[in-house]
Amino acid sequence: MIWTDHAIVLSTRKHGENAVIVSVLTREHGRHAGLVRGGAGKRLSPLLQPGNLLRVEWKGRLDEHLGTFQVEMEESYSAKAMTNRDMLIKLNLVCAMCDCCLPERQHIDGLFGSTLLLFSILEESRLWPEVYQNWELGLLNELGYGLDLTACAATGQTGDLIYISPKSGKAVSRDAGEPYKNKLFPLPYHLLVDEVKPTKNDLLVTLQITEHFIERFILTPVGKKIPSARQRFIDRLK
Repeated sequence: MIWTDHAIVLSTRKHGENAVIVSVLTREHGRHAGLVRGGAGKRLSPLLQPGNLLRVEWKGRLDEHLGTFQVEMEESYSAKAMTNRDMLIKLNLVCAMCDCCLPERQHIDGLFGSTLLLFSILEESRLWPEVYQNWELGLLNELGYGLDLTACAATGQTGDLIYISPKSGKAVSRDAGEPYKNKLFPLPYHLLVDEVKPTKNDLLVTLQITEHFIERFILTPVGKKIPSARQRFIDRLK
């Protein structure tokens, strides 16, 4: 078995004296792991830093085997991020979320490209949180747990939607949600109207909502927790 692909390094762990097992997000093969012989050495370890874009060749006797990677550098996003603490926090956040949330070897349309977009605008301190928020919303959607903000979950009406149900992820209208408003999430208006720019508080509320559903539907069922890198980003955003 053999294939080649573009891949973003997500994490590594040492294997034996000089090899590493690397987890990557590929364009066509989803999140995939493989052994890199010599990966802990001086020549290859700089290539295997989280966030780097590589060209990889994977080989295995059978498709279900761990297999081995041959790697070539295409873009060193990690080197750029090392010059700025804020950029490094954002890069580590995206890598940790991909590594933690994505099922192994399952291709997800568009995720590779949207992840590279986040890396390409690491220096855009004002724009980046909004794009990242959209990335988390897209992640939920691609994994089958996207928010449904088209109509009220209780009445079906499409107007005056101001809440989100923490159980279903569906919108709730003002009247229907009034008796339960202390148990519902507020619905940030920018999620309903694309032309509205979110405030910092809007972004924090949205990230609270996405964290709830990522934990509930993706992480908790498999015994995982939200990466600590995400809280570091939230703390700097506040």
